[in-house]
Amino acid sequence: MLDYLIKNGTVFDGSGSEPVETNVGISSDRIVYIGNEDISAREFIDAKGLIISPGFIDTHAHSEFTLLADGRAEGKLSQGVTTEVNGNCGLSAAPLFGEAFEHREIDLKELGIKERWSTFGEYFSILKNKGIAINFATLCGHGNIRASIIGYRDIAPDKHEMEEMKRLLVEALGHGAKGISTGLIYPPGVYSTTEELIELCKTFEGQGPLNSHVDKSSSRSSYIYASHMRSESDELIEAIDEVVRIGKEASAHVHISHIKTAGERNWWKIDNVIKLIEKARDEGVSLTCDRYPYTAASTDLDTILPSWVYDGGVEEELRRLKDSDDLKKIKAEIGYKSEDYWKGIYISSVTKSKNKWMEGESIFDISVKLCKLPVDVLIDILIDERARVGAIFFSMNEDNLKKFLSLPYVMVGSDSSVRSFSGPTFTGKPHPRAFGSFPKFISKYVRDEGLMSLSEAIRKMTYLSATTFGLKKRGLIKEGFYADITVFDYERIIDRSTYREPFKMSEGIAYVFVNGTMALREGEFTGDLSGRII
Repeated sequence: MLDYLIKNGTVFDGSGSEPVETNVGISSDRIVYIGNEDISAREFIDAKGLIISPGFIDTHAHSEFTLLADGRAEGKLSQGVTTEVNGNCGLSAAPLFGEAFEHREIDLKELGIKERWSTFGEYFSILKNKGIAINFATLCGHGNIRASIIGYRDIAPDKHEMEEMKRLLVEALGHGAKGISTGLIYPPGVYSTTEELIELCKTFEGQGPLNSHVDKSSSRSSYIYASHMRSESDELIEAIDEVVRIGKEASAHVHISHIKTAGERNWWKIDNVIKLIEKARDEGVSLTCDRYPYTAASTDLDTILPSWVYDGGVEEELRRLKDSDDLKKIKAEIGYKSEDYWKGIYISSVTKSKNKWMEGESIFDISVKLCKLPVDVLIDILIDERARVGAIFFSMNEDNLKKFLSLPYVMVGSDSSVRSFSGPTFTGKPHPRAFGSFPKFISKYVRDEGLMSLSEAIRKMTYLSATTFGLKKRGLIKEGFYADITVFDYERIIDRSTYREPFKMSEGIAYVFVNGTMALREGEFTGDLSGRII
């Protein structure tokens, strides 16, 4: 007898093929039956008028700490997401040694996380014991590796340090990391050379997962290099050239995180960007990308500063912001910015209660209220908050977004951490992509604007993502595959989260199964924590 039989729905299997009206049977954690015969089950779910899809895979997440603080993952489950790929932009849960460990301490305290760890093996044990509602896959952050060995200094690794960095990466791959990620606008990644990254990626050859916490069926013999590139604006072309070079010289699959053309002066580059990527793919470089369906980015506010300001860590950054000579140099390098520029930067999170009124406000509006210049507001906030300020940047073009989303090798990634509608992660004014990326992609760009077929859209959210990141037996509605399934109403699905009111649940997701367990029933959370480390 089956555990569940989902009947009368329209199945989009994730491969991009045409849908079929059929039933899907679940037993334990697997899909065990697809067909129209009369079969016994403990529970029947009538999906008439609904779409049955593989669970959506968020290829670009940042949940290593928020998921540990609150494993319910409501913001992602309510979008139909069953699996996340974490450890992006150079930041992962491990390794955490030396300065890397010290740097994360304040994050852990803010989220109320009492456990401490150094390796992925230790972290996975903690995560597994706490329980999670969705599946967790991860890359290994290059920033973690570099900070653990070298710290946050602008220096090149010597021979011994390079060997230690390789050792940490090999250990991470052995524990189940899917590859390495870089954040080349953030310290310490900003200080690395292309040669350093190529040498690290060459360690992929011959490595395989060893850790007992990792589902062995998800193992792969090849790994991925995913990069938040050195530039997504003025030096975008050069940054893509670097990714391509790494792919060629390290013989590695390379992946561009949240591909974009940032800043109006760079919007015209879209066609050149696509030509460059497709030329590399034609030449045999295995290259993919991810993107969220919004025209605003979100990251740390201090990314506006020149990279030399970060050298040496947060204390050095703050010292330079307070030093009159350094401050003059910083302001000169930032240069004159128009009112529109400052109006396009919103504060999304601060740490001090006295500054909470700033969340959801633009730098320009704050400057008017405080009767200060916007650049002075920027500096004052960073000093007062010890550089722990999140921001949303409106810098992208809608037409370019559509072009990127329509590319067959671009998948959907929210670039966000898991949040829930109560508890320790219910804070700040996070980017609405944390709650609406997948419903918005389907409702706005597929259903309403016809950017692509629903079959193709689902392929990009499921099987393409699974094969890119080596998630075995996931991403398809197929007998023998894990029962990660999302059932949704194509006519009703829509995102409700906004920049001003982000904590709003999307509509139209009816059921979500994670490893055969129902995590969302008729749009309501069940509270089951059936996610796994994969």
